[in-house]
Amino acid sequence: MHKPDLAAAIAQRTGITKEQAAEALNAVLDEMTNSMAFGKKVTLPRLGVFAPVDRAARQGKNPATGEPIQIAAHKAVVFRPAKGLKELVDA
Repeated sequence: MHKPDLAAAIAQRTGITKEQAAEALNAVLDEMTNSMAFGKKVTLPRLGVFAPVDRAARQGKNPATGEPIQIAAHKAVVFRPAKGLKELVDA
């Protein structure tokens, strides 16, 4: 499912216009992004937790040449699904 499809599904389920649903979806995504940019985790019950994490520098390998390369430390976002979502997907 893509973002426009999700906005259309929200509009149909709530009875608002697709434009209003798209605005609401954009607002939610903006708030989630801003929170994670400031190091805060975002918890959505029944869905899971999005959390920023620090990744340490490490040794890697260039897949094309096999040559060792240094991968710099960086921040990443991890998603941990809720128990109910895991069970639903697994069923």
